[in-house]
Amino acid sequence: MSDAELTVRVDGPVATVVIHNPARRNAMTPAMWRQLPVLLDGLEADPAVRVLVLTGAAGTFCAGADLGDLDELLAAGDGSIAVAAEERLAAFGRPTVAAIEGACVGGGCQLAVACDLRLASAEARFGVPPARLGLVYPAPTTRRLAALVGPSAAKHLLFSSELVDAERALRIGLVDEVLPAGELAGRVTTLTATIAERSRLTVAAAKEIVDGRADADRLAWWHGQVRDSGEAREGVAAMNERRPPRFGWTPPTAH
Repeated sequence: MSDAELTVRVDGPVATVVIHNPARRNAMTPAMWRQLPVLLDGLEADPAVRVLVLTGAAGTFCAGADLGDLDELLAAGDGSIAVAAEERLAAFGRPTVAAIEGACVGGGCQLAVACDLRLASAEARFGVPPARLGLVYPAPTTRRLAALVGPSAAKHLLFSSELVDAERALRIGLVDEVLPAGELAGRVTTLTATIAERSRLTVAAAKEIVDGRADADRLAWWHGQVRDSGEAREGVAAMNERRPPRFGWTPPTAH
């Protein structure tokens, strides 16, 4: 294994991408930013993958972008490789869960916010440090943060560059659950298994609608899928028969 790279493991319906750069507390290098969209393309093309987990190696999520190549990261502004990776993660066609231990700062927080859900261990710490570094965060990144935690909390994080603990992150909506030390992995396993058992049609449509990516034509398409797929009939039958549903819908390869 290289000292700085993203690794992937697939366990049944759950794919896990691990940020690995131990010498820099899992900071993302330019090569890693470029690697992420390629990995996501491959995982999205795998019909067996129903849920994606993003986490960090050795008890740290990600301490940010590796600023040793600052000029490259800044050269394109909102078109930077970091923003491209973030946008690809946000658009990933399956539910995404950030499993956060230790530091989740800067580029690490950027990636976590691009996931659908964020689960954190109690000792996790979060920070958005551009004001300490003289940087202007890209507009897509800033707007995504503000949409998640609200304008005031986003401004506090951006203006102060202060680290916040997991309990405060939970209060402001930056994370969805906080787990005691040692319980994060088990909860992530349970949650992803639950999501993987649900109707893929429902989950995929919900993600698009919540994210604001479903226009009127797309909504009509989703309702047509409900009508034609038999998912709802299977769900109701399973409930009446007191058995687990056997959902069979899979995303079409093109629509």
